[in-house]
Parts: sequence; structure tokens; C-alpha cells
Amino acid sequence: MSLHRSPSLKSVDGPLSTASLPESNYVLSLTSLGNFYAASASSPSNEITLLDKIGLRTVQILPGHEEGTTYLRTITGLGGSTQSTLLSSGRDGCVKAWDERSGMVGIQMMAADRRPLLCCDASSDGFLVAAGTALQNEDAFVLFWDPRNPAAPLRSHGSTHSDDITAVHFGQTPNLLFSASSDGLISLSNAYEVDEDEAVTYVGNWGCSVSQGGWAHAGFKKSHFWTASDMETFGYWSSELDRLQDTDIRYPSLHDQGQTWVTDYLISCHCTPKAESGLAVFVGSNEGDAALITNSNLSSPAAPWTIHSVWTGGHVGIVRSILWDEDHDVLVTGGEDSKVLTWRVPELYSPNTQEEQDVSMQIDSPNSKRVWEDMDVSETASPGKRVRH
Repeated sequence: MSLHRSPSLKSVDGPLSTASLPESNYVLSLTSLGNFYAASASSPSNEITLLDKIGLRTVQILPGHEEGTTYLRTITGLGGSTQSTLLSSGRDGCVKAWDERSGMVGIQMMAADRRPLLCCDASSDGFLVAAGTALQNEDAFVLFWDPRNPAAPLRSHGSTHSDDITAVHFGQTPNLLFSASSDGLISLSNAYEVDEDEAVTYVGNWGCSVSQGGWAHAGFKKSHFWTASDMETFGYWSSELDRLQDTDIRYPSLHDQGQTWVTDYLISCHCTPKAESGLAVFVGSNEGDAALITNSNLSSPAAPWTIHSVWTGGHVGIVRSILWDEDHDVLVTGGEDSKVLTWRVPELYSPNTQEEQDVSMQIDSPNSKRVWEDMDVSETASPGKRVRH
């Protein structure tokens, strides 16, 4: 399996803006909310920080969850609202819809027995909220609420998974829910089916713990799905959850023209028509660098991978969360170093003219305009960086 160098491969050697959450807190989740980015911190803080998109100035700090904020999601039209709403889940058994103007919880949905919640989402019409629980007393549930009547769950599906439910994502059709679990299963369910034995429509068995996953819409007449495992494997699945690809994401590496990139872990994926096969795959190095890779045909295990962009010189250690704000051509990253950083996102593909290509190959840095191929590593990277000559 190969990793090819894109003709327009670029290295961005410094962030546009930097913010720091409380010391010793990992940045676990990121989302875009109007003029702000929202970032959730790990324990012991568990806070959600709203950062202005220009300069990453802290605008507001929300208290988050009592026992760990696990996931952030921005929802448009929640419960019939015309506003965008920040939704969060926590190990305190709550899904919270926040009113950022007051800094208070607008809607709170709670698991009956306060089971820890690991993930959440809302349907495209905004009238159904789902959350996945951690395994407790040999049971794990997908819980559903109507945000207009949040006092108790509408229903729960307890036979879909048998271990921690790590991801729930609604599709464009409000009733279809994708879920993933540490039990190795991914499922596609009818969220409006009361009889849970009839709810699951398709199941895929990966045979390894699934840490994250989601829909892949772009470029397809039918929906496909991506998954990531705790063993740094990447999976790609058909609309009926047949496995089309199962790749150790650390294996495709670049050793070409004196340039090197070696992946240590998968950060996350992002659906976009700008990427080959409609999916951008973000990977990271243990030193704190990140890269964007794509595949020309994810349905074919033999298809080559291509590396398009590398972001270096920002984080120290693991990058835990990533957000591609396509509206502003900005990449947002959060790390184990408590930092939130914004970066410019270069064009994925080469400009048409040689003159445009020469300009685009310049490094996008506040302090440097040298072309990457001509760089001396000692000037731009500390020892051990995974992008080097």
C-alpha cells in the first residue's frame, strides 16, 4: 500500500492563532457555532470554552458536565428552533442544549439511571436527539428524546450493541441512525421504530473495538460509512454495511524526493466534495503534527493514498480533535497539550498554471515564505518531527 505525494503538497509550519485551555486538560471535542468555535476540556475541568473565530479570544466558558464532557455537536433547528444550538453529552448521564447568550442550559435530557453518555446527535429535522451510553451492568443503550418534551427518553434500544456505544450519527433522512461500539459492531437503525427488535436494518462486524465513525455522503448516489478502531485501523463500508476496506492507517507512508511522513494515529475524517472519494482523512504524529490524506477509490483496498497537506510546529504531543471549517478555509485542532490552534487549509489540488502553482507551493506561515522543497529542516522543525528532509 502506497502513499503518493500530491503535486501541490504543502506544509503549513505555524498556526494562525493559538488559545490555551486550563493546564493539564486535553481538548477532546471541537465544533463550529456561529462566530465561535466550541472546545471541550477533559477532566478535571470538563468545561466548554467558546472562542472567537478571529484570534481565538475566549468569549465565554460554559460549565460543561459534572463527570466529563464527552462530545460536542452543533444542531440547526433543534426542537423547531431557528437558531443553531450547541449540544453536548456527558458522563453525568445528560445531554445538554446550551443557550450561549445566557451561559445556561436551555434543554436538558437525562438518562433515567444517570448512565454515562459517550456521544450524541440530533436528527436533520431537529425533533429527535440520540445518545449512546457506556456499558453498565452488562447493558448499553441508544437513548432517544424529543427535545420539545425532554423530561424522559421516548424509547431506548438495548439490543443494538453490547458494549460502550462510541458514536451515533443521524443521516440526511431523519429516521436513519448510524451507531458504532466497542463490541466491534456498526449498525444502521430506524430511530423511530418502537420495537427495538425491528429497529436495526443493517449490521457490520469489524471484529475490533470501534472508537469512532460516521457517514460518507459526498460523491456517492448511496451513503457509505467510515470507521476507526482503537488499533489505528481505518474501515470503509457500503450502504448495507459490507466492509470495503480495512487498512492499518499507519502503513501508508511517504519516503519520496527526500520527504517523509509516517502516520502514528488517525485523528478523524471529514466528508467533503473537495476530496477524492468524498472523504478527507486526518492523521497525526506523536510529535504533534497533522496531515490530510485521501484515497482515489476507497471501495478498492489496492487504491493508492495521497498526502495533500501537513501542519507542523503547533502542538506538542497527540492531536485529540480536529475540525475543518470549510466556510472559512480554516482547520482547527485541539491537543493533549491543552492548546486550540487554527491553521490555513491549502487547496487540495494543483492550480492549473505553473505560475499559480509556484505561488501556491509557498509555505503559509506568518514568518516564512520559503518553498517547502527548499527548506532546511533545522529552520522549521524540532528534532524528531515526522516531516523532514
